[in-house]
Parts: sequence; C-alpha cells; structure tokens
Amino acid sequence: MTRRTLLTIVVMVLVGLLPPLLYWSGNAFYLDLATRLVILAIAATSLNLILGYGGMVSFGHAAFVGLGAYAVGIPAHHWLYGGMDAIATTSGYVQIALAVGVAGFFALLTGLVCLRTTGVYFIMITMAFAQMAYYLILSIEEYGGDDGLVIDTRSEFNWISLDDPIQLFFLAYVSLVIAMLIVRMIVNSRFGMVLQGAKGNPERMATLGFNVYVFRLVAYVISGAMAGYAGALLGNFTTFISPEMMDWSRSGELMFMVILGGASTSVGPVIGAVVFIVLEEFLSHFTIYWHLPFGLMLMAVVLFARGGFVGMLTKRKDR
Repeated sequence: MTRRTLLTIVVMVLVGLLPPLLYWSGNAFYLDLATRLVILAIAATSLNLILGYGGMVSFGHAAFVGLGAYAVGIPAHHWLYGGMDAIATTSGYVQIALAVGVAGFFALLTGLVCLRTTGVYFIMITMAFAQMAYYLILSIEEYGGDDGLVIDTRSEFNWISLDDPIQLFFLAYVSLVIAMLIVRMIVNSRFGMVLQGAKGNPERMATLGFNVYVFRLVAYVISGAMAGYAGALLGNFTTFISPEMMDWSRSGELMFMVILGGASTSVGPVIGAVVFIVLEEFLSHFTIYWHLPFGLMLMAVVLFARGGFVGMLTKRKDR
C-alpha cells in the first residue's frame, strides 16, 4: 500500500466518523460544519478533474454549483406557492436530475466557446460566463434577486429524510466517496490518459490522432454536472440560495481547496476543503481579514510545497 493510498483511507475514515460521533455527544455544530465541508469537497473534486488532471484553470466553476442549488430552490418555490407548471415539485429525484442536467448543459454551451482558448484567456472567459449567470439570476426578482431565495421544503425522497442532519451528512459523504471513485475511474481510463496527456503536450496528442478539443469538452461537461449535484446538496443543506453562491470569488475558493490540498490527487480536494473550512471558522473569530492569511498560505504552498498538503505528507516518493 502506498503512502498516498494510506493517507486517503485515513482522511476519509476521519471525515466519515468524527462528525457523527461529535453530533451524538452533543456537539451538533460540528456536524453542520462537516456537512458543508463534504459538499464543498464534492465541488472541489469536480474542479480537480479539469484543473488537476486536465490543466484547465476554470474561474467560473461556482456557476455550476449555483445553478444546481437554484435547480432545487426554484421548483420548491413554485410548489410552495401553488404553481401548476411542470417544474413545481419537491421530488428529490426530479430536482437532482434538473441540477445535474442544467449544470451539465450550461457547461456544454460555455465549454464550446471557452475551450477554443487557452491560458489566461480561458481563465477570463470562464469567469465572464460565470458572471453572466450571476447577473442573470440577480435580475430575476421572482426568485429573490440579490436577497436570495429561501427553500422552505427540502428535496423529498422515499428512502431518506434530508431534514435529519445525520442522514443529510451521510448522503453527502457517500456522494463524495462516489465522486472520488468516478474521477479516479475516469483518469485511469484511456479517456483520462488522453486528458492528462493533453495537459502536458496537446500538440503531441493531436499528432497521435486524438481530438483534444472533444476530450476536454467531455471532461468539462462531466465536471460541471458533478458540481451541479454538489450545488443541489448545498441548497438542501443551507435551505437558502443567492446569486452570491455563483460569484467568481467562490470559484477562487474551490480552486484554493484543490491547490492547497494537492491537485491531481484523489484526496487532495478533500484535505483542501478540510483546511479551508477549519481555518475559516477559526480565523474568523479573530479578524474579519481572515482572507489575508489564506492568501499567504496559498503563496507558500505554491512556492515551497508543490503538490500541496498531499505532497508534503507523502514527500518520499512511492516507488
């Protein structure tokens, strides 16, 4: 067993066991913190597919998360106020399908344009599309506009109640494990090998006969759909959604988690999410300028710890 595999097992066991134990001991706050952490880890894992393995630095990934959250909130809003249209529902199956479908479709439409650029141009155009989605939601007063939208009724399933914090946590945790396995399966497949090869030398992959644009587009759509699912869980967790969830700064936070934990690793986004959420909660008690130490930490990781925390914890290369 390699060091990285052992680290992955230890981290996932701790994330899965500690919060419920703390909850049952009377510390419900830590379960809420862990649920948010796990949901953001799913979004970071989806970003890791294109950023870590594909080399696509997207600054608009939070748009997919926000669209997924609104795919839960909008149908529930229409259902609450007696809407008779087709989207008025609290069915979790329909809402999850909408979240994944809408986010994936938005990723397809934007990816068709974004992936024709590279480098800083790709970064800027992904951020531009995300801001377009942000201002679109901001302008729709029926769904709260800048004030946001309250989700009065969580997604309903016939086998689980999301009103129970323990059940919601375990749904998010199982979803995270599945997301990690899906990404691992993708990157170890022929498709993933082409994607990683295009990250290092797209011209060579094109010379070998692979359509790099199509491979990247498919990965981009999968990543967006996965982030939309994370958004659906986030909407059910917070029971409140707003355009602020789609802002470019939220995309920066997801990118921070991936880089801090370790890009191109299965457990890196999870460790990054743990460090981010824990430090955010700790530092915000002392200063409102808690972003400053975060920025300094990110600079230190980029300059002195290539591979993030996973790289530091497994610095002896596995042979």
